[in-house]
Amino acid sequence: MVYYKQLYSSPIGEMSLVADNKGLVGIWFVKQKYAEKGVEEPVFLSSHAILTQTKEALDAYFAGRNPHFERIPLSMKATAFQERVWRYLTTIPYGQVVTYGEIGKVLGVRSAQAVGGAVGRNPYSILIPCHRVIGKNGQLTGYAAGLDKKDWLLAHELSMKKEDKTC
Repeated sequence: MVYYKQLYSSPIGEMSLVADNKGLVGIWFVKQKYAEKGVEEPVFLSSHAILTQTKEALDAYFAGRNPHFERIPLSMKATAFQERVWRYLTTIPYGQVVTYGEIGKVLGVRSAQAVGGAVGRNPYSILIPCHRVIGKNGQLTGYAAGLDKKDWLLAHELSMKKEDKTC
């Protein structure tokens, strides 16, 4: 497998974008927990159509416009359970939050911890919005890139929603 990588400068830190010939493999904040997990050599620091499309979508997101993340082809490496949870994450509306327990109820999973494990292994920061998942009492929990980034993303989405520039 050949991987292509580019760095993206976001308002809250540098991000690593990785694709293969099938689709986007992941978006990670540089130095976050699990960054580039599963990506093996060779990795080429190179442009690639999927990476260009991802950068344009991230530009739109950070500008408060519809990023059309659903148009980006993904090269997912996940268990069936992880895919199910990640698919659900994409249904959480921009600027809203749900708890791990609420996801579990909807998916018929008794363990919020199992849901949290799947959410935590999501390699698609922002694109699959795991930052929209919070703890049962509304507290910010479990974001591999750091709670400061999770808080910023939620505030960004809320401000865009209030300005009616939502995705």
